[in-house]
Amino acid sequence: MKISLVQMNLAWCDTIENLRHAEQLITGAPGADVYVLPEMFTTGFCMEPKRIAEPMEGPALQWMRHMAKIMNAAIVGSVATVTPEGGYKNRMYFVEPDGKVTHYDKRHLFSYSGEDKHYEAGKERVIVEFRGVRFFLQVCYDLRFPVFARNRAAEPYDAIIYVASWPTPRVEAWLALQKARAIENQCYVCAVNRVGTDPSCQYSGGTLMTDPYGKVVAQCPMSHESAVSVEMDMEAL
Repeated sequence: MKISLVQMNLAWCDTIENLRHAEQLITGAPGADVYVLPEMFTTGFCMEPKRIAEPMEGPALQWMRHMAKIMNAAIVGSVATVTPEGGYKNRMYFVEPDGKVTHYDKRHLFSYSGEDKHYEAGKERVIVEFRGVRFFLQVCYDLRFPVFARNRAAEPYDAIIYVASWPTPRVEAWLALQKARAIENQCYVCAVNRVGTDPSCQYSGGTLMTDPYGKVVAQCPMSHESAVSVEMDMEAL
């Protein structure tokens, strides 16, 4: 199983530009089974859902289906989404080449930014199996909640995917907690953070794959856009 971690800079609230740029980065790293993009990769971490949120069948998901098909790989990332009931979710999509879509709604909303005032929290844990690997889906602030992420005998997984917009002032926590989640759950952790700036924060990345012993097996350079691909050793796991 080959994973490509796509650490990208995001144009603020510009879906068309971000999709164009994400496509450029993905097609520049061919051959992976899974491509992981940051949290809210179409807009940046914006607290104006009325302005940016898409329906499930909006441009972002259509693009993810298209890219999954042409790359013959799963495409993963989160998007501000409006639900049929009129609410808003920070929704993570796992889109497979045949068009199958699995989604996870961010459970732990970041109240310091007001996310809990603009988006609705999810309730369910989501595990998706793809090409023989079981992925547990998580978004950004979920990283700080180990009990919710526990690898349980009744519903086991092989790897956690975190997509994030995690600011530079707390990047050391981001790096340390990835290792903690990998070690305590005896799994791989694939964690993708953005780089660049938005109107309120700076982001320096820290995109890593960590093995079950807490060893970093692949990483993107800090503060630079890049896509790094790495094999997940399932026999070792």
